[in-house]
Amino acid sequence: MTGTSPGPARCRRMDGNTRRLWLINNASSGSNDDTALAALAACCADNGFAVAHRTQFPAQELPTPALLEAAGIDRVAVFAGDGTINALLATLAGWSGAVLVLPGGTMNLLYHRLHGERPMEEVIALAGRDEARMRRPGIVRSRHGDAFAGALAGPGASWGRVREAMREFAVLDLATGTIKAIEDSLGGEQIACVEPPLGRPEGYPLLMLTPHDQGIEVHAFHAESATDYLGQAWALLRRNFREGPNERLGWADRLRIASTEGNPFGLLIDGEQVESAPSVEFWLAACEVDLLATRGDEA
Repeated sequence: MTGTSPGPARCRRMDGNTRRLWLINNASSGSNDDTALAALAACCADNGFAVAHRTQFPAQELPTPALLEAAGIDRVAVFAGDGTINALLATLAGWSGAVLVLPGGTMNLLYHRLHGERPMEEVIALAGRDEARMRRPGIVRSRHGDAFAGALAGPGASWGRVREAMREFAVLDLATGTIKAIEDSLGGEQIACVEPPLGRPEGYPLLMLTPHDQGIEVHAFHAESATDYLGQAWALLRRNFREGPNERLGWADRLRIASTEGNPFGLLIDGEQVESAPSVEFWLAACEVDLLATRGDEA
């Protein structure tokens, strides 16, 4: 379980009924061991939720809207990383129920966007009392897929392979991947935001696009020396790109980024690597399924 709390919040729904829940988890995401899952199920039970079905992704297929409706389920909880959450929300687009995002991954960016720094137990308690509100937050959309937490573009996106090696504790891959990422970032071609023109026209080794309800926030990561990129490597080892050397370029509802040399560049969507192109257009869209949120502000 993440965060701290004084103990289980033993509050039933106001109508006294238990709501049946479908739980999605991914054993390779963060702390998803049997002990954590048992504690999660107990916390749900203490707060008016009964885990009626559980899907272990990707070993099992994600439930579809038709399957959930046939089972009489109107709440899905996902205890996994941003990549698994991305796959689930894409599958549930158009569903009439709501999704409760829980922090079962490495970075849990969407969880923090919806719930701030609340511990998971408090989030579940608020949802159990029907005190969480429905939100369809802004997302970054492209023909390569939707980013609910964020997208990273550029030769520097090879850092994603390093993070994956960390997740799998693949020490040799981590060492070689880190070297390759540094080489790509220092010697590779640059990526520029060309429409609208944001930042320097000669580009950057890595651009980060973060969705908000009011627009897409664009950050650039750059290095004028190898020392700066060692700082970026340290930020990655702490599992947070945002702590690396970067600058905010601005906001846009729609933008196009392109390689300065006309070659395809790397692209990570919610931490998952996808095929890219020499030029990619992104635009702000709305999530197509309701998410339960307990954070007071829009993020």
